[in-house]
Amino acid sequence: MSKWTPARIRALKGKDPFATVTVFDYTSALFADRAGLPYLLVGDSLGMTVLGHPSTLQVTMEVMLHHTAAVMRGVKTSMAVADLPFLSYQVSDDLAVQNAGRLLQEAGADAVKLEGGAERAPLIKRMVQNGIPVTGHIGLTPQSVKQIGYQVQGKSPEAAAKLKADALALQDAGAFSLVLEACPSDLATEITEALDIPTIGIGAGAGCDAQVLVYHDLLGLFPDMKPKFVKQYAQLGTQTSAALKQYAEEVKNRQFPGSEHCYS
Repeated sequence: MSKWTPARIRALKGKDPFATVTVFDYTSALFADRAGLPYLLVGDSLGMTVLGHPSTLQVTMEVMLHHTAAVMRGVKTSMAVADLPFLSYQVSDDLAVQNAGRLLQEAGADAVKLEGGAERAPLIKRMVQNGIPVTGHIGLTPQSVKQIGYQVQGKSPEAAAKLKADALALQDAGAFSLVLEACPSDLATEITEALDIPTIGIGAGAGCDAQVLVYHDLLGLFPDMKPKFVKQYAQLGTQTSAALKQYAEEVKNRQFPGSEHCYS
């Protein structure tokens, strides 16, 4: 199968919903690519899931370049979109374009994602004009956690109208897809129906064109951490702990290594 591209992703609008996943390294990308997922997101949520930080704010450009490059070594057909981390695009448009270009040029990303509504439209337009495909991200924007917290967005009529206006502005600026995070399902469906580009929902209901979950969440690697919008398709955290305990016990009791594991 040929490589997925922003144009092919955009062409999925209005067809059967497709699954996407947030990955952070070679191994997770390899499994996601083999599963046939068309769109992978290299998320700055790696700050929490991989690096143990309290939020995404501690993630830097160098960290994103490192992890994006690892992801790209694991994909053959999936398209990988790299997050622009906090302060990599807010300081100036010039710096933003340069950093987005680095993710494509140095790390090999297929596109970038940035957070924000209509205020980001001029920047997205400039990136697109310079050959950088962009996914937008509205609703709950984790890089604004200090300002808005981890709260569902768009619940009031005024907030809902703003989210819809933001979505249209990002589409008009040239974004080829849009992440909708933590907003009411009916609002996400309304926005999806109003756009000509695919919406990718996370905590935004079944009316979006696609769904995204974090790799660690859907595999149950952190079994005690389960947001409302997450379905755990496996319980690898529990299985991993059990395997490590069994390994330690067998070493202690000299059950491992057995003769079959040794060289003569």
